[in-house]
Amino acid sequence: MTHPLPPMPRSVGSVNWIGLWTLYAREVRRFVKVHQQTVWAPVVTTLLYYAVFALSLGSAVRMIGPVPYLEFLAPGLMMMAMVQNAFANTSSSVVIAKVQGNIVDILMPPLSPMELVSGFVLGGVTRGLVVGLVTGLAIWAFVPLHMPHPGFVLFHALMASMLLSLLGLIGGVWSEKFDNIAAVTNFVVTPLSFLSGTFYSLDSLPAAFWWIAHFDPFFYMIDGFRYGFVGQTDGSLWLGVVVMLGVNAALWWLAWRMFKTGYRLKA
Repeated sequence: MTHPLPPMPRSVGSVNWIGLWTLYAREVRRFVKVHQQTVWAPVVTTLLYYAVFALSLGSAVRMIGPVPYLEFLAPGLMMMAMVQNAFANTSSSVVIAKVQGNIVDILMPPLSPMELVSGFVLGGVTRGLVVGLVTGLAIWAFVPLHMPHPGFVLFHALMASMLLSLLGLIGGVWSEKFDNIAAVTNFVVTPLSFLSGTFYSLDSLPAAFWWIAHFDPFFYMIDGFRYGFVGQTDGSLWLGVVVMLGVNAALWWLAWRMFKTGYRLKA
């Protein structure tokens, strides 16, 4: 009579691909399960913003350089919907887990700090890109959108979603209650968003605010993304690429360091 072999420990290897995929899939299923709130609601909100600006202009045809204002506005609104949802995905996931006390279920599996950061951030990036794609298709029904530089569109959509996912993850780890993450939204994300040139060209700003806006990483992600659609930019495209890569690298290191040390995660 043969006896079954006893269970053997699973060999994980240098990267726990099964664990990383499981965490990523969990983050994606979180927002897909409530897609009315996480995907369709941002699309409706963005269309309402667009409608307000369109109605406020009336029959006037305002131009930003050679580009009609409504065509200039559309990429900015798409980007804001994208990054706001990328931020919300990671921040809400971590804060809810900490408030409910089940963050330990995420920290106990054999996942390295890099794998934890990657799983959370990729989930936020996925939500951001999905919202951006659906929003773009919805706006396309009302304004003609062209894409002469698709490489810049894809790069800045990916980098911007990653930046806000990382910022949401860092804010979620730092926060101990929902009020804390609301403070990050109100005092960091919202001011940087309104200084980024989402609704206007930086050439219309006074000199002091023009310089301040050029220190805002949100400006570069919107400027490069808009260039992919309208071929017009307010800043240096390649400086924007460097800024996006540099800020993401710095935020990734900070998020990794938080998980590595257990900052506000382990009692």
